[in-house]
Amino acid sequence: MKTVTVPDLLWYGNQPAELSFPDRWEVKILEPPGFKKPALDPEGISRAFDNPIGSPTIGELARDAREVAVVFDDITRPTPVKTVLPPILAALEEEGVPDADIRFIPALGMHGAMTNIDFRKKLGDEVVERYPIYNHNPYENCEYLGDSPSGVPVYINREFIFCDLRIGIGCITPHVHVGFGGGGKIVLPGICGVQTIKAFHREVALRGPETMGLGKTEGNVMYAEIADVVKMSGLQVKVDALINGRGEISDLFVGEPLAEYAAGVEAAREHYATAPSPGMDIVVANAYAKYNEMAICMLMSILSVNYARGVIVFVVNSPEGQVCHYLIRSFGKEYGGEYYMRMGPPPEGIKIIVCSRYPDRTMCDLFAPEECVAMTRDWDETLALLEEEFPTEARVAVIPDGTMQYFA
Repeated sequence: MKTVTVPDLLWYGNQPAELSFPDRWEVKILEPPGFKKPALDPEGISRAFDNPIGSPTIGELARDAREVAVVFDDITRPTPVKTVLPPILAALEEEGVPDADIRFIPALGMHGAMTNIDFRKKLGDEVVERYPIYNHNPYENCEYLGDSPSGVPVYINREFIFCDLRIGIGCITPHVHVGFGGGGKIVLPGICGVQTIKAFHREVALRGPETMGLGKTEGNVMYAEIADVVKMSGLQVKVDALINGRGEISDLFVGEPLAEYAAGVEAAREHYATAPSPGMDIVVANAYAKYNEMAICMLMSILSVNYARGVIVFVVNSPEGQVCHYLIRSFGKEYGGEYYMRMGPPPEGIKIIVCSRYPDRTMCDLFAPEECVAMTRDWDETLALLEEEFPTEARVAVIPDGTMQYFA
């Protein structure tokens, strides 16, 4: 047997999992170069804050600040936010900003609210117990700032707008809409109101769907809208990480939101770029960094599998299940959020297996009907199904993290 190790359970011990394959099968691991990069040490993180891109340091910005908002990406993103908080909080403390005037806001967009457990995973126990944290509610308490230059009504979290120092923390990873996430997505859709988020995902997207896709940023209509709304929002500083294959920060970009994002994206293009391998009999896509949005794995899988006769396997261990998404997930047998699309069966020659220790009956709603997916609870059970399908030879592609890679 050949054994391939993949990352697993990011927020639950972060221990790797092993997948075994028969020696008679040809197994190819599709891994980007950035996954092997080492984690930044505290000195490396401090250097990024000491040398911001296109903006003053946080300490300089904090000198006249009365109220501070720190917006961070939610539990659907791998950013270890607590790793970058020490230099931020030290700068605020040094400039005399009281703890009571600092608050944290998760950039939920239209995801479900985070819990105390989620906050502790992302921010650390000390921060949760020292500072107030307010879940973002896209349906209420959002302030209207006017229309964007393209005519989108811009509603943004009221608590964020109340503050005079506004900091965002997230990570840059491939994204199906804007090419690469991070940057201004912390604002749009992160802390926008429902009116803005709906317009962004429909009216804006329809202006140029051909400009969108994993790794596509040139002329991207959705990113252009984000840039305009970020300017309206008054976000002064954005902190963006690149993530390695162990969920650690390997590179860090700090500064003016549009400038630091541009620098981060240039690095991300190589960091996450993966050489394609089309026409494979079996594609195993591991969901790790964004395991509670496992449908992202389908994007690379469908480009890799043999359409005439192929099997796609998702390996996903998500104890809390797939994220609640009020805009696109199902909320009934025949209906869902306003932009939910009930999926049809996969192409005739393709079979889908989801291997999960924590299965539920609605986890596949974004990519296939439940009756079209074989569910397994462990790799041994999965391998048995694969060997029934391919008793002799097979070409296998393993994607270590189908939620955080793209085909260049």
